[in-house]
Amino acid sequence: MNDCSKRIWWQVYPLGFCGAPVRPQSDAEREITPRLDRLVNWLDYMKGMGCNGLLLGPIFDSDTHGYDTIDFYRIDPRLGDDMAFDRLVTACHQRGIALMLDGVFNHVGRDFPEFQRELKEAQDEMEAGKSVGHDSDDMFSFSVTQDGTLDYAKFEGHAILPAFNHDAPRVADLVTDVMTYWMRRGVDAWRLDAAMTVPTRFWAKVLPRVRREIPDAWFMGEAIQGDYPQFVRDSTIDTVTQYELWKAIWSSLKDGNFFELDWCLKRHDGFLETFIPQTFIGNHDVTRIASQIQDEGKLALAAVILFTVGGTPSIYYGDERAMLAEKTDGVGGDDKVRPEYPETPEDLSDDGKWMYTLIGRLTSIRSARPWLIDAATEPTLLENRHYAYDVTARDGSAKLHVDLNLDATPHADIYEGVGGAPLLHVEHHT
Repeated sequence: MNDCSKRIWWQVYPLGFCGAPVRPQSDAEREITPRLDRLVNWLDYMKGMGCNGLLLGPIFDSDTHGYDTIDFYRIDPRLGDDMAFDRLVTACHQRGIALMLDGVFNHVGRDFPEFQRELKEAQDEMEAGKSVGHDSDDMFSFSVTQDGTLDYAKFEGHAILPAFNHDAPRVADLVTDVMTYWMRRGVDAWRLDAAMTVPTRFWAKVLPRVRREIPDAWFMGEAIQGDYPQFVRDSTIDTVTQYELWKAIWSSLKDGNFFELDWCLKRHDGFLETFIPQTFIGNHDVTRIASQIQDEGKLALAAVILFTVGGTPSIYYGDERAMLAEKTDGVGGDDKVRPEYPETPEDLSDDGKWMYTLIGRLTSIRSARPWLIDAATEPTLLENRHYAYDVTARDGSAKLHVDLNLDATPHADIYEGVGGAPLLHVEHHT
């Protein structure tokens, strides 16, 4: 089992966290500024709540939000340069923190040089009356629409995000080289953005090549829905984002319907037979769980569930302080869930500190019981507003008992085995 799967991750969207201009309006806003150094100030803070892996959103040169890459080999100047990156890697590894980067390999930004070159070539071909878009080694796919205009493959229809042609050998070569290049420089793992929109045959071709160079490489694929186990088997990816469990946690608590959580945990146990899912209660793409649930007592129970079931858990920055924010549609709709943090933890207000403390207690319980990573969950009591379950090591050698109750005020109890000693009582009064 890869060491990265055993870690507890703190996820950070660096452009927002470090206060970089997400939609720069001038060259001055694109000047090299070592904002990555701010992250170094927070490494002890994340370790203080029991996290030993730092999962970063995009850090490569991009047009705007990081998911529209211009250059995979250059740190975004709004975050710094190679020296700032090296300082962060060194600081992480000195503290025993693993570093995961966000690999956006489904699409790029319109200013990606090869896209611009192929776009011009396709325009020239169209104007000359030649066939467009049939070179098997083109990194992008072009076509002519019925009204005679040039079009290209895009991510979810966004014109600013041209999609790679994943059948092109040059795309496989580029992605392989990018991942190995940064892993040689200290990166431990990759989050593969929009992984399930990429053909599994592409990952099955690229990832073994990376592993031959970096045997301990670990890959987490973003997968919102679909057949997770089949995707893992076909792609050779190590794990996927467990969106089913994310939704079931906040929805069951919000609606007082633990039957939804129980149904999902049964599926989750099935996933654990194939892979270790990456579990979470929030990330950079969704409305914060505190805003979804709107009850701090229930929010505390969400954390209890996250850290007492199998998986590789992560906490999205801000959720450890019970921050509120809603994701909306349109330009800037993600900004509120990707906020700036102050220079140091000492500059952070005490708001939500109770959640940081609770997470620290839960991660202590989990870290002392590494068997929880693939533990099986079995319900012992199931009602709409009251749910209890046993979490048992795969070899049957250890067990926790967890009791969740939404009445009269939301509270939870964790015990060492059935009828064993109480480990933690959780109850937060709003």
